[in-house]
Amino acid sequence: MPEVGDCFGPDIFEFVQKERECNLNCGEFMNSCRELEGEYLDLLVNVRKKPLFALGPFHMLQELPESSGNRDRHECLEFLDEQDFDSVMFVSFGTTTTLSREQVNELALGLERSNHKFIWVIREADKKMETEKCGGKYSNFELPEGFEERVEGRGMVVRNWVPQLEILGHKSTGGFMSHCGWNSCMESVSMGVPIATWPIQVDQPYNAVFVTNVLKIGIPVRSWARREELVTATAIEKAVRTLMGTPEGKEIRQRAIELSNKIKNSVSHGGLAQKERESFISCITK
Repeated sequence: MPEVGDCFGPDIFEFVQKERECNLNCGEFMNSCRELEGEYLDLLVNVRKKPLFALGPFHMLQELPESSGNRDRHECLEFLDEQDFDSVMFVSFGTTTTLSREQVNELALGLERSNHKFIWVIREADKKMETEKCGGKYSNFELPEGFEERVEGRGMVVRNWVPQLEILGHKSTGGFMSHCGWNSCMESVSMGVPIATWPIQVDQPYNAVFVTNVLKIGIPVRSWARREELVTATAIEKAVRTLMGTPEGKEIRQRAIELSNKIKNSVSHGGLAQKERESFISCITK
């Protein structure tokens, strides 16, 4: 397991210490569910001696927007409509992490060499970093020369916001290369999409281990122990090929689908999630 001190800054430790000193809470609720963490949630209750409610996944409390007849439908979804079932790797690293220029180049080459279809989101922070290097003048993030032309029709690079939940819920999405932020993990797991884990900071190393070693619904692109190293195009290509085109990847995807079905059943009428919410309401209205 990753060392705690390697994942969190001093501000986080100070916040946790203040929370412990206050000790004012009479319980907690979490964006999780018992199908994922029931055993561990029970352990926390035994240690803390206070009620704990798993009310998630929060994003499943609302339905995805209807796609038919929507003129403002995102271009990513239109791209996915044209692809085969489970054939596209979605690549996104959240809103608070930034990859170096060297790492972006390796990622681009790895995706290209994999020969699998993909949607790759380049974040605002990446564009900002490139802008600063260009003396404040905006420019698209520098990708390998000719990259977008070579992958045209097979790969899509997006430089703005994307509807992540809808992408993960699309029938053509077969994998998710992710930084393993908890919300992203919850969304991917609930949609039955296996994860190629690439943790960057904070809780992400723990989430990645949970996905690959406990739930067994993902594979590592890079382990936390090698976080200071550049992830090569070869390693990225191997991860994509393994998850998207091998018997091992097929088994991982099947486990992800089975877990997704359990989670969906839990949030349906009479499911575990509904009972958990009822218990929470009962607790706070006593």
